Amino acid sequence: MNFSASPGDASERAARYDQAACGLLTTDRDGHIVDVNQTLLDWLGATRDETVGRRRFIDLLSGGGRIYHETHFAPLVGLQGWAREVAFDLRCADGSDLPALVNARLRQEDDTTLIDIAVFGATERRMYERELLIAKQRAERSEFHAQLLARTLQDTLLPHDVPAIPGLEIAAAYLPAGEGHDIGGDFYDMFQIAADEWVIAIGDVEGKGVDAAIVTALVRHTIRAAAVEHGPAGVLRLVNRVLLASQSNRYCTAAVLRCNRNDDVWSVTVACGGHPLPILARSDHARPCGAPGTLLGILEVVDFTEVTVTLDSQSVLVAYTDGVSEARRNGIQLGDDVIGDIAISHIHRPVQQLLDAIIDEAIRFGGTPNSDDIAAIAIRHAPTDAARHDRTMSRRPLGAR
Repeated sequence: MNFSASPGDASERAARYDQAACGLLTTDRDGHIVDVNQTLLDWLGATRDETVGRRRFIDLLSGGGRIYHETHFAPLVGLQGWAREVAFDLRCADGSDLPALVNARLRQEDDTTLIDIAVFGATERRMYERELLIAKQRAERSEFHAQLLARTLQDTLLPHDVPAIPGLEIAAAYLPAGEGHDIGGDFYDMFQIAADEWVIAIGDVEGKGVDAAIVTALVRHTIRAAAVEHGPAGVLRLVNRVLLASQSNRYCTAAVLRCNRNDDVWSVTVACGGHPLPILARSDHARPCGAPGTLLGILEVVDFTEVTVTLDSQSVLVAYTDGVSEARRNGIQLGDDVIGDIAISHIHRPVQQLLDAIIDEAIRFGGTPNSDDIAAIAIRHAPTDAARHDRTMSRRPLGAR
């Protein structure tokens, strides 16, 4: 049986080679072109006579491609016998460049070493890659501006500095969740309403983003306005009414502390609306202050309880959001008891160090970066001539970039 190809078969194969959907050429080991199909010649705007036997494959490449050919492509084909999907720009007769992907394979024919090269036009692919790169750059710029907006907007929801309050040692901290790219709903505030009266508020609006920030600003400013004429429970009632009227569909927790100095004694009246109870710690024990109260922005009928405690130099009052107490590991929360124990063990240290220890433990326990926003405040009575305050912290999660 004779399997040799007939002259007709050979001519058909030659026609298919010449009109293939990709460019095809063959070179000797030194790169001189010994054969080329019409498809590639049409792409390049060249003729067979000026190409075969007169040019090398490297002559078809742009300047940068020639360098890459000599330093990478040719050595790679010579070493392993093949190369795949190598990007080149082929120089056309009119001076334009043709983006292409090139496959090459080395073969032996009799005693001659040949290199078969397939050229695939990549103009559309290159355009797509450029558009993809432009889109990526736009997205990165948009993300940068979004992060900048988030930081700027978040800054408006927090005091720039912790105020110096005569007779009180005070510290505050805020730590955004994750990388800090999203606007959180946690907030705190401190402001004076009379000569010897200050209000401290801390809260957590449900959700994140600009919508949550709008509600946070609403709650913060409502507290400031209401505190002039109302005690902590009355302030929370007004906040609840404002949230219901706003139809924001976002609830909020908050704790309001009204600090009053009489002679050299500070008393603090506390009311909470669905918020973790502040902890009053002394050297031998720690206990929560007040009652949880009704969540804000959900029900028209609410109930808030005011509790008054006295501060002295041997006690510290700590208020925080649930990002501290609900830091989780394997489904277990850090809990208020652990926070109280840390406060007891640091009771004689500056309040900023005490607050640092609590937050560090929440991060250590829950992992980095922290999954929820954290806000916290600590206050302690101090002699008037030795009152201290620390600037607002802007902490990053341990291990976060």
